[in-house]
Amino acid sequence: MAATLEPTPLPTSKLLTLPTILTICRVAAVPLLVSTFYVDSWWGPTVTTAIFVSAAITDWLDGYLARKMKLGTPFGSFLDPVADKLMVAATLVLLCTKPLEAGIFGQAPWLLTVPAIAVISREITMSAVREWAASQDKKLLEAVAVNNLGKWKTATQMTALTIILAARDNRLIFFFFMRFYY
Repeated sequence: MAATLEPTPLPTSKLLTLPTILTICRVAAVPLLVSTFYVDSWWGPTVTTAIFVSAAITDWLDGYLARKMKLGTPFGSFLDPVADKLMVAATLVLLCTKPLEAGIFGQAPWLLTVPAIAVISREITMSAVREWAASQDKKLLEAVAVNNLGKWKTATQMTALTIILAARDNRLIFFFFMRFYY
């Protein structure tokens, strides 16, 4: 009996797939993040952190689903890094508007402002370089294509920003210390 091989599904031509919808939700979450960041209530910092964590998880999830279920689309490939940059840039700007106390430095806004400018500048520069490379030739585009190092950079950024956002909520800090140190 001959074994039959199923054809490998090609990326879908549909515009709205589940991964793309998740990405659109991340873009839509940016105004919610901004709104909750400025809520002067006990729940504001917690909800802000939860929105950011949800966005970080859906960033991973949409990529996973797009690869595993072959649901990648050109629109989704375009929108995914845009959603990441919007969420990271918005969070950095928000944190710069309400800096945390920085130990012996007191309230030193430059401690976050200078790195925030560096991160946002790098994101804009890399996007511009990729856009330029795409207009030149395929080999040049491959040289600046997103790779695993970029994925680790994004994961590190999301983790660091989650920690900084969570540090604004004393209840989250208390939960962390109670959970991991006692």
